[in-house]
This record gives sequence, C-alpha cells and structure tokens, in this order.
Amino acid sequence: MNNRNPSDGGDQFAIFHHHESEVRSYARSFPVVFATARGAELFARDGTAYLDFLMGCSSLNYGHNPPELKSALADYIGGDGITHGLDLYNEAKESFLREFHETILKPRQLDYVVQFPGPTGANAVEAALKLARKITGRANIIAFTNGFHGVSLGALSCTGSRYHRAAAGQLLGGVTRLPYDGYLGSTVDTADYLDHLLSDPSSGVDAPAAVIVETVQGEGGLNVARTAWLRNLANVTHRHGALLIVDDIQAGIGRTDAFFSFEEAGLRPDIVTMAKSISGYGLPMALVLIDRQLDKWEPGEHNGTFRGNCHAFVTARAALEHFWRTDSFAASVREKGNLLKSRLEKIAQKYDPSCVSAKGRGMMRGIDLKSGEIAGQVISTAFQRGLIVETAGPHDEVVKCLPPLVIGESQLSQGLDILEDAVDTVIRSTLNSAA
Repeated sequence: MNNRNPSDGGDQFAIFHHHESEVRSYARSFPVVFATARGAELFARDGTAYLDFLMGCSSLNYGHNPPELKSALADYIGGDGITHGLDLYNEAKESFLREFHETILKPRQLDYVVQFPGPTGANAVEAALKLARKITGRANIIAFTNGFHGVSLGALSCTGSRYHRAAAGQLLGGVTRLPYDGYLGSTVDTADYLDHLLSDPSSGVDAPAAVIVETVQGEGGLNVARTAWLRNLANVTHRHGALLIVDDIQAGIGRTDAFFSFEEAGLRPDIVTMAKSISGYGLPMALVLIDRQLDKWEPGEHNGTFRGNCHAFVTARAALEHFWRTDSFAASVREKGNLLKSRLEKIAQKYDPSCVSAKGRGMMRGIDLKSGEIAGQVISTAFQRGLIVETAGPHDEVVKCLPPLVIGESQLSQGLDILEDAVDTVIRSTLNSAA
C-alpha cells in the first residue's frame, strides 16, 4: 500500500492525480507541469520550451500574455477598476461596447446588439437557442453532422459527437440533424435537401426555430463549408421562417482570416455566438450578437453571475484597438494562413491521398491521417520534440493546427518542421510494421 502524501514531490503529477477529477483530457496528451507562457511558447516547470499550436483551443489567438493587453489589464487592476459587475453599467463595459461597435460592427454594417451571457461558449449557444425559440414560437432546431456547440444540455443536443452526447445520461431532443456540406459527397447540396424537407408537410421534420451552423467545423475535423452552400443555407433558412445562428466561437476572431468567419460568404446571420478569443487574453467571456429587430428578451430572462467580467472587457477592448483598427493585422494573418496551407499540402503530397490529406481554412488547418491511432502517435511524437498540437474529427483522425495569429514566420516554420518530422516518423514506422 502506498501511504505517500501526494504533495511530497515524489511524483510531479501527484496533486493532480489525487485531487483532480478523471474528466481532465488535454493533460493526458501533454504530461508536463507548465509554469509560464509568452507569445507562441509554453514553458514547463523545468524550463523546457514548447511551441503551442493548441492555443487554448483557439482561446489565445493573440498568443500568451500579449504585452499590449497585459499592460492594459495591469493598469486597470492597479487603478482599482471594478472586477465583477453583473450587468451594471460600468466604464470597462462601456469602453468595450464603444470599441466593438466602431471597429467591428460599424465598418461591416452589422446592426447587432450585444448580449453578455455566462462567460462560456456553451452558454452563448444556450442563450441563442432559447432566444430563437422565444422569437419564433417553434421548438425544433436544425443542426449538422460533426457539429460541436458545447456540452451543456441544450448545446449538447446540437452537438454531433456520440461520445459527448452519451455523457448526458438522458435523451437529447428538440433537434433535427442534417448532413453538413460535403458529408454526402461534393455532388449533393444538403441545403437543397433541407429545403425539400421543410417544403414537404409529410417529411416529418418540424418547422425549425433556427438553423445553427459553423462555417468551419473545428472539433468535427476541420470541415469547411463552401461559400455557395452557406449562402443557399441562409436563403433556405429565412425562406422557411427560421433564424440563422452562426457559431463563431472557434472559427471567429481572425482564425479564418477575417474577424468573423462568415464575412467571406457575405452572410448576415440573425444571431452570432462568440467566446474563446473575444477577451483576447484567455479570460472567460462570451457574446451573443443579436439583430437589433430580434432582441425580444425581457429583463433577466437569460443571465449569469459572471456575465460582467470587467477584466475581460478591458483586454477585449485593448485587443480590438491594437489588432483590428486597421487591415494590417488581418492581412498578416492571411499571409501566414497561406504559408500554413502550403506547408501542410506539401506534407500531405508525400503520401497517398487516401491516407493523408490537408484540410481547413485560414489559420485553422490540419492533416487528416484517416486514423485516430496514427494521429495520436503523431501528436505524441510532436510533443516529445517540442510541439503541442491536438487532434479533432469523429475518430480523432485529424491533427489540428491552431497556432497564434501573431506567430512569426520562423516559429511557424519551426513548428511545421516538427510536425512534418513527426508525420514522417509515424507513417514510416507504420509502414515498416505492416511489411
């Protein structure tokens, strides 16, 4: 029997193993204790540096501890700024709302009001679904195969993952799931299929309150919806009296080149959910953007104690001010996105396309290895060589690269060199084992 006190230092993970729930996941893939972080790097307690292509699953698009945001937050805390404000009027929120309107919404001619739900993406989705049902008086929601919208019950009902849905322990209703763009092959327009279903009173599909969609499915495996499909989907949605909700939680804030992932398609969603990198600093914050004419909430109908995280308002404003007042940042992100695309395609071209392919958009790209076992070996090998990168997809078969948008080209190339070597090593080993 081991009677050692878990805090005695004999096992660097003892405290976590003894006190933390088994629900932890990322720590199992990257088993070191991290101590500090800066830019594109995480540093372990022993000083070992790791290039971070996980970035809080796109919660840190501007990197770790961006100095412009850190100084704004330090000044605010040093001046005894309000930390927690519920939904009271306060200067931190006022400054954020003004900057968000002037820098983001006004230039794009988007007339949205901003709702601050609880500070997670799942809570933003819950609020969006609830509001759509309230406005339309309908219960059904259209969601898509391989979609991921969170793991609270309402958001989970729209999430495709069997693994995550099983943890609910109850039936998850109120949602009709349809094939995402490309799910049935390139010749099938599944938006037309939706139109046909909703036009047929005997299809068995109830008129929906909303259609919720990701323009690029992150957890679902970097599936990219075509512009034509998105436009058709928006038209079908509105033709049948439903609202279009774009979940921009992972694909937004510059991750797919523009601030919003739907800009390229020229969409004007009725509701947009945002979280992850909206605070700019990894601080909990979420938004629901609502077409002004659809803001039918009554006071307090959807709330949350931590909807007023003033520290997040401060860093979010500073991020918009520093990175988005001009087009230069977005232009640099597009250049790096093209470099990422080129390098990943070169890696994939070494192998049979049925075994390895590149996919994704902007700086939300990866390598589809068609096997969760192989992809798992790749991320483990990459980690041993100093790169943190995760997997995605229904079988965890896609190695998903989410480098910080501010990464320098030399560090980006360094990380991709490590990834390329890891892919080569694992595939070579697999082929040798099969021979």
